[in-house]
Amino acid sequence: MSKRKIILNLAISLDGYIAGEDGGFAWIHGDGDKSHDTEKQFNFTDSVSKIDILVMGRKYYEDVPLETIEDFESKKLCVATSKKLTSEYENVEFFNGDICKKILDLKEDNGKNIWLFGGAGLTDHFVKANIVDEYIIGIIPIILGEGRRLFLKNNPTIKLHLKECTVQKGITIIKYTKKP
Repeated sequence: MSKRKIILNLAISLDGYIAGEDGGFAWIHGDGDKSHDTEKQFNFTDSVSKIDILVMGRKYYEDVPLETIEDFESKKLCVATSKKLTSEYENVEFFNGDICKKILDLKEDNGKNIWLFGGAGLTDHFVKANIVDEYIIGIIPIILGEGRRLFLKNNPTIKLHLKECTVQKGITIIKYTKKP
C-alpha cells in the first residue's frame, strides 16, 4: 500500500471563508448551472472511501453533527481539543497537545488517507508545518463578506502543482499537490 496522504478538503466562498460568522454551512451549494460542467467530475464518495481518519478541531466537532459526515462510523475521528470531552461513539478520539505530531505518527501506520476536515484553527497548524500533501478546495459561487477564513496569517510559502480542476453546477473544485 502506498504511503498515506494528509489531505485538506474543504469548501470555501469566493472570498475565502469556510463558514459563516455563526459557523453555518447552508451556503455550500452550487448555482445549479450545468452549462460549464467539466466532463470529468470530482467524485466525493470515492474520495471519502480512500480515507480512514478524519481530523477536526473541537469547534468544528461541536458545530457539525457527525451523522452528516458520509460513512463516519467506519472512520477514526481525531478531535484536537484542550477541553475534557467524551463521545458516545467509539471511533472518536480526543487529542491535546501537538496535533501535527500525533497525525504524522498515524500517517506512518498502514491505512488509508487522512482528511483534515476542519476548521481553520486546526488546519492552520498543518499548513504552517507544511505537512499537507494535497489540497482539495471547492470554490462555492458566493461572496460571504465575513466568516471564518480558511487560511490564517503568517503562512509559509508553499509551492503547489495543479493536479486536477473540475466544475460541477457552478462549483469549481481544484486539487493541488505539493511540489517536491
